[in-house]
Amino acid sequence: MDALAGLLDGIRARGAFVLRMRLDPPWSMRVCDEAPLTVICQTHGRAVIVPADGQPVELTAGQLALTRGTEPYVFADDAGTRPMIVIHPGQRCTTVSGDDLRFEMSLGVRTWGNSSTGACRSVIGAYEGHSIVGARLLDALPPVAVMPADPALVTLLSHEAGRDGPGQETYLDRLLDLLLITAVRAWFDRDEAAPTWWRAEHDALIGPALKLMYRNPSHPWTVQRLAATVGCSRAAFARRFTDLVGEPPIAFLTGWRLALAADLLHSGATVAAVAHQVGYGSPFALSTAFKRVHGVSPQQHRTAAR
Repeated sequence: MDALAGLLDGIRARGAFVLRMRLDPPWSMRVCDEAPLTVICQTHGRAVIVPADGQPVELTAGQLALTRGTEPYVFADDAGTRPMIVIHPGQRCTTVSGDDLRFEMSLGVRTWGNSSTGACRSVIGAYEGHSIVGARLLDALPPVAVMPADPALVTLLSHEAGRDGPGQETYLDRLLDLLLITAVRAWFDRDEAAPTWWRAEHDALIGPALKLMYRNPSHPWTVQRLAATVGCSRAAFARRFTDLVGEPPIAFLTGWRLALAADLLHSGATVAAVAHQVGYGSPFALSTAFKRVHGVSPQQHRTAAR
């Protein structure tokens, strides 16, 4: 596992929603679905995304946008078009006055809009799960990130979204995951956009150490053990890790363990099972560290998630 895999595991917990849109102007929708991450692929025509706080961002054919955060935003043919449609949690669709549009705008399998031909066409994938692990990566993205889309992946996703067959939902989830991974890599591989821990994963010494922590959080890691595993002195490793990641190795490991613990508790695992899985010797030891960082006990966090 790495940070990107952790993101996907967390936000996929409640699944993803894939939909093709076919729209003729004028059209505008207020998106209030509270999905922490949405992938918007513009395949035909142009559209605009208007964040709750920020300037409109134009999206043209062949481009992909990642929108993150649960704040409402507007997706429209033009920034000046007033919203006519509201997208609610669970992808429930209504008019601004609250009238249900579930059937009125259905155009077939996972296809929705006001025109079967649609001058404006998009493929939308919304991840609806919330993850403490994934928050580290989501927080490193801007509210709206626009980049060129992978045409082959988008074409395949659009085609498959309109089909129905055995295993289709799983197939679409995997295609959407692949599209997301490609987009996040492209965005962060631009040096000025990447968070420090992303760049550190490419380092010959620190990258392997990070992967060890990600994949084996229950191991009794020390700075000395990590340094020896990657073939470096303790002092040199600790100094390089802190310089590249922005915090000491054990502080980073503790944060990773407690983020994993929060997601595992959210899924319903017991405190004792989580303590063992993330490397704490007892539920009491986990509770002490968890409350210090998250402000509530593991049991309170687990109960609140139900």
